[in-house]
Amino acid sequence: MQADREVRSDGHFVASLGKAMKLLEAFVPERSRMGLTELADATGLDRSSVQRLVTTFTRLGYLDKDPTTRRYSPSIRMTELANAYFWSQELVHTAMPKLIDLHQQLGETINFSRLDGSDIVYIVRLPSARTSFSAAIIGRRVPALNTSSGRVLLARRGPEARRACVEEWPMRRFTPATTMDRGEIGALVESAVETGYSIAENELQMNELGVAVAVGGDHSTAGAIHCSVSGTAWTRERLEAEIIPPLLDAANGVG
Repeated sequence: MQADREVRSDGHFVASLGKAMKLLEAFVPERSRMGLTELADATGLDRSSVQRLVTTFTRLGYLDKDPTTRRYSPSIRMTELANAYFWSQELVHTAMPKLIDLHQQLGETINFSRLDGSDIVYIVRLPSARTSFSAAIIGRRVPALNTSSGRVLLARRGPEARRACVEEWPMRRFTPATTMDRGEIGALVESAVETGYSIAENELQMNELGVAVAVGGDHSTAGAIHCSVSGTAWTRERLEAEIIPPLLDAANGVG
């Protein structure tokens, strides 16, 4: 990508550190434990470079090595980096009491997410009793266009920027009902411009309804409060009557 080439051509860019971070970023839910060969394949780095990097990260405490399988995985120390991020985010501090109140009031899953490039990243998750493990873990990353949170945050951008993102950002099919038509997604984004909220049905999981509202400053610093409910227990009409008003109130309280 052009952006990657520009970063690497910067005289202040440390290539060795870039390789090290590429190795850490190779650990994803689908491959959370890997050996040297798997890491080399995932990163495109040669095996000797991978060996030096995993040895360094293991000695620093950021990777664990299974003595039996000889595979590596992120260690508990990695959570310290996430902890530092949360303490640095004033919007998260401000939003958290509202998120807790919503969770207690509605008894449903409440998430807080932010845009990172063309993806939504969930950084606060307050699950309901029906929430699966994967849906309760912070750091989950999904294409913004396929989420109500991404669409409502995209709605904060100018018309030309919105149009370009809808036309260019990647999408991924999660269910048979995932919206993959860019024209339809564009209409959903424009609806969010008018209403201040966005509703998603069966996008990431079947029998799931989600609604999101944006909070915070401009699109570069904003976040989204998202509520997820069961599509078998809730209708869209009930969602609009019982969930959206308290979400909008919470968003106004956060600012």
